[in-house]
Amino acid sequence: MKYSLNWDLDSLFAGGITSSQLKTKLTQIKSAIATLGDLLDRWDAASDAPDYQQFVKLIDQLQAIDAGLAQAGIFIMAVGDADIKNPDVAPKEAQLLDLETQAENVSGKLKKVLVQVPDANFTAMLTRPELQPIAFNLKEMRDAGKELLDDKTEALINRLNMDGKAAWSAHYDSLVATVSVPFKDATGNSVTLSAGQADNNLLGNADPQYRAELLPAWEQAWTDKEQLFADTLNHLAGFRLTEYAAHGTTDFLRKPLKDNRLSAKTLATIWQVVDDNKQFLLDYLDRKAALLGKRHAGWQDVEAPLNLPGSHLHHFTFDEAAEFIIQHYGEFSPKMAALAKHAFEHRWIEAEDRAGKAPGGWMESAPETNESRIFMTFTGSPNDVSTLAHELGHAFHSSVMSDLPLLRQGYAMNVAETASTFGELIVADANVKAAKNDAEKITLLNAKMDNPLAMFLNIRARFLFETHFYQLRQQKLVTPAELNELMLNAQKEAFGHDLSTYSPHLWASKLHFYIDEPAFYNFPYVFGYLFSLGIYAKAQQEGNFEDAYIALLRDTANMSTEELAQKHLGVDLTQPDFWLAGVKLIKRDVAEFMRLTDPLVKK
Repeated sequence: MKYSLNWDLDSLFAGGITSSQLKTKLTQIKSAIATLGDLLDRWDAASDAPDYQQFVKLIDQLQAIDAGLAQAGIFIMAVGDADIKNPDVAPKEAQLLDLETQAENVSGKLKKVLVQVPDANFTAMLTRPELQPIAFNLKEMRDAGKELLDDKTEALINRLNMDGKAAWSAHYDSLVATVSVPFKDATGNSVTLSAGQADNNLLGNADPQYRAELLPAWEQAWTDKEQLFADTLNHLAGFRLTEYAAHGTTDFLRKPLKDNRLSAKTLATIWQVVDDNKQFLLDYLDRKAALLGKRHAGWQDVEAPLNLPGSHLHHFTFDEAAEFIIQHYGEFSPKMAALAKHAFEHRWIEAEDRAGKAPGGWMESAPETNESRIFMTFTGSPNDVSTLAHELGHAFHSSVMSDLPLLRQGYAMNVAETASTFGELIVADANVKAAKNDAEKITLLNAKMDNPLAMFLNIRARFLFETHFYQLRQQKLVTPAELNELMLNAQKEAFGHDLSTYSPHLWASKLHFYIDEPAFYNFPYVFGYLFSLGIYAKAQQEGNFEDAYIALLRDTANMSTEELAQKHLGVDLTQPDFWLAGVKLIKRDVAEFMRLTDPLVKK
């Protein structure tokens, strides 16, 4: 089967970014927001009781607005990332942000309206057949409404955010575009690397000497502009902390935990499991360093590839990658395989390796047409196949929820990483099993270890840094020197002081610290990775796991994370047992890596 490397966006809105369909959609959304706002101002709970027919219409209209915004949003983002120099994208992004702000104001009104409904009436309202499927979500909205300020103040905060938190986040992208790293290529010629190119080479170049020489040049590039990045991070965080304080809290983790429907106790348990079980990963890094001829790995070596003699990894064509994913998805779930096949056949994926594309990869869903779109750059490596499987896992998650009300599809970031990592695990294991010799298996196991190294060590460092930064930011502006010190100390703590070099400017170079929503864009990845490992272990034990897996995914926006795990897996996430089952899978891979590499290191 021959699959296209380019996606089809016309099924979303025909005609590109200047599409008349898109223009009409944005106009319709603006009108619908205004209409809903007026209806909410006039809605009276007492006169609508006991059937609440008007409220059902109100909530349907809100979901229709959100669906339209999501449909337009994925299209605008897709056009922009596929062609980063398209001048017509930025005005549409600004128009969309304005509509999203207006929609947030109306959503706030609805939440406050729910607060005004007496408890007994609210309970009765949730018994309506049209509202029962979203009862949990309405309770969440009502609870959120209790913390909101008056309508005018909330509208002002949302409006200020456009030139506040959201603006500082966008400003970061503008700053990164100006970062360049003077360096030399493999032949010794002077070159200038963009931030993205330098980052890719720092982590992925196969030459240890090249990486070692690039790290100080990389750090210097961020040092040169560290004051600008410090200003950006301070003001973004300052706006966020001010917003939190206005809503009655100084606990900067309260909202991120609430957004992820996760308890502080569960998060503490996860970090305890990570800290208690990182030594085997540090031992792995020491073995990797030995294979590179070093005593200790440097920051630039942690995710580096191993290029061993006899290791000739298969270079996948896009068609081969598609068939590989479909085949191995099918071994766990025919429905996962069918979704992947549908995505390839209907051109949901932009994978072409060409200039002018944004870096990175993502999956987003288009709720009005029950489709998804996946963005990445495919170069044919086994890692690219795993990335593609990861994004298709996201698409599968969305597909099994597409018949639910939109509010029931709003799963949080932590569980969002579950299906994607599950899909990635399937393909990564298949890649290792397909190795033709020990050298290839070592290389592939090393690539597979990128995830646990990131989750247990790198992201642990990011969480420690961010926690300490917000504690200090509550008191003062944090200087670049202090940010460097916070990051260096966090990396040393997370990596057990075991590296020969570190990256103190990671706080400046890592996009995740500058995303306006959600905050603390780190621990959800660790949760999702370990949660999917536990599910993967259970799937391997139980065999036919498809129906139970889909049932779990369909409930990911319908209860707290702890309730989800208890209902579908019978486990208590506040206790370490479930998490340790996933750790065992990582230890199995490390043990195999150590066994295979033992003859290759000097004793």
